Amino acid sequence: MKSIRIALWVAAFALAGVLVWLTLEVTRQKQDIAEGPFGVPFTLVAQDGQPITEQAFRNKPTAVFFGFTHCPEVCPTTLFELNGWMQKVDPDGTKLNAYLVSVDPERDTPEILGQYVSNVSDRIKGISGDPAAVNAMIKGFKIYAKKVPVDEADPNGDYTMDHSASVYLLDNGGRFAGSIAYGENAETAEKKLSNLIKG
Repeated sequence: MKSIRIALWVAAFALAGVLVWLTLEVTRQKQDIAEGPFGVPFTLVAQDGQPITEQAFRNKPTAVFFGFTHCPEVCPTTLFELNGWMQKVDPDGTKLNAYLVSVDPERDTPEILGQYVSNVSDRIKGISGDPAAVNAMIKGFKIYAKKVPVDEADPNGDYTMDHSASVYLLDNGGRFAGSIAYGENAETAEKKLSNLIKG
């Protein structure tokens, strides 16, 4: 009987040790994710036709918005507001990068995207490319984007895109540092960008 009790205690201690190890391992993995760059590696095309990779998000603090040129309200409003916030917190344009990544690469060629963005800002740069590569990048950055027919009865007709409407903020190592919600108070948004620059 005594040997059974000892065996049970040994098993309980062993189980406790395994549980402690698992907890520490999960915590370490979460920290690695939090401390590592946000998203996934990608190779897409900037609005000037040049290749662009995830390294563009890592050389200085960066604001990234996912949208499309046929967007009726959210995208043009967000780009206009983001440009204004950037002019206030980084007037000389040297401390902060900003990008619009198209969620509609079938229609948004880099050239079209560049024309669209340049109507609003010379500080924000467009990113598009091969639809499969763009969609893989969007999925890897955990962005919601879905094609929706304008006329549900005619799925082959024109379409719009449902998509995440926040501006994502990355620090100079590409790590996730927060977001600015659509319609967020201007002072709050500017404060977030200012804090992002300060690190």
